[in-house]
Amino acid sequence: MPPNRDAVPRKLSAVIFDVDGVLVDSPHEQAWREALTGFADPAGFTTAFYQVHVAGKPRLEGARAALERLGDAEAAAHAAAFAERKQAVIDRLIAEDRFVAFPDAIRLAVALRDTGLRIVLASSSKNADAMLARVILPDGRTLRSLFDADVSGRDVPRGKPDPALFLLAAKAVNVPPTRCLVVEDAPAGIRAAQAGGMASLGIARLGDEALLRAAGADLVVTSLDQLDVAALGSGSLRTRSVEAAHES
Repeated sequence: MPPNRDAVPRKLSAVIFDVDGVLVDSPHEQAWREALTGFADPAGFTTAFYQVHVAGKPRLEGARAALERLGDAEAAAHAAAFAERKQAVIDRLIAEDRFVAFPDAIRLAVALRDTGLRIVLASSSKNADAMLARVILPDGRTLRSLFDADVSGRDVPRGKPDPALFLLAAKAVNVPPTRCLVVEDAPAGIRAAQAGGMASLGIARLGDEALLRAAGADLVVTSLDQLDVAALGSGSLRTRSVEAAHES
């Protein structure tokens, strides 16, 4: 998968990870869809709809956006109840372990740590920690323990595509925003990285490469194994050669 741009002309010192869709195949989309009954037709809440209008946004903003797009004339009034119902559904799904961590994301996090880059969690979701604490690595650590800092679920003035959460993540590891790379699966997250002056890597797990490119991603991949980790320190954001990818 060729990059949108050949390189990011800066030395990168930290990598900021979104969680849902990047580290974890989470049940958020399923929870939103189940919670819609009585508010709007769940059939309209497709994966494409979720990616464009809800993914990456804080819970209440996502609830209102979904209802507005699905034709609820009283979306503002109904958003809080919809968001509360969605939270109850996702709490149940997480307790039932209805999610998995992406192996390529775990490999990337480990590889980044080995190169000395700081790694930070920055999801709009307040459920991120609950999921990552339930993912146990082969050495007995939790997935959460790999990261140097976690600002997931923090209250910020505005959600993505505003860069506030990512700027908070950069501050948490004392790295200037211009030396951070954001890993995101949602267009709103890519735009937030861009607004914060950060480089961005789009992971297109749902065949949505075009959406991530249109949002301004510096590089789009379909597997995080494609990223050339060794090149990041010199500011080059690129994919590995096919031969190197096959050797890993």
